Amino acid sequence: MIRTRRFEIISAKESEGLSMKVAFASTDKVHIDEHFGHAEEFYVWNIGPDSAEFSGVIQVKDENGDAADRIEARGAALAECALVYVGEIGGPAAARLVAKKIHPLKSKTREPITEVVSKLQEVLKGNPPPWLRKAMLKN
Repeated sequence: MIRTRRFEIISAKESEGLSMKVAFASTDKVHIDEHFGHAEEFYVWNIGPDSAEFSGVIQVKDENGDAADRIEARGAALAECALVYVGEIGGPAAARLVAKKIHPLKSKTREPITEVVSKLQEVLKGNPPPWLRKAMLKN
């Protein structure tokens, strides 16, 4: 059985302009360093060109689930996210996420989440590639 829990921060201010939810797989809450299939926590940020804020945590607990169940549970839990940054991800898991319109991105190094958020904002302020513009329209 696989259980998921979602903890969201309720913000009083409304997000202005285009933004998207981005999840980060991390073991220490600071760096992108976890394999997608092993991640028990995803840290979710709401990111736009002019603002970014931490919006919550998604927890996924595996209890005797097979690999396909683990992938499906994580994909369902991340359904609102446009992107998910991971340390590693297998081909079948990546394909299932893309089919759900969630774009997986691998961090080549243990990058700090806040640095990736800043870099992503810079890309969004300029002329983002078509796949990223489309991802922003997901929400």
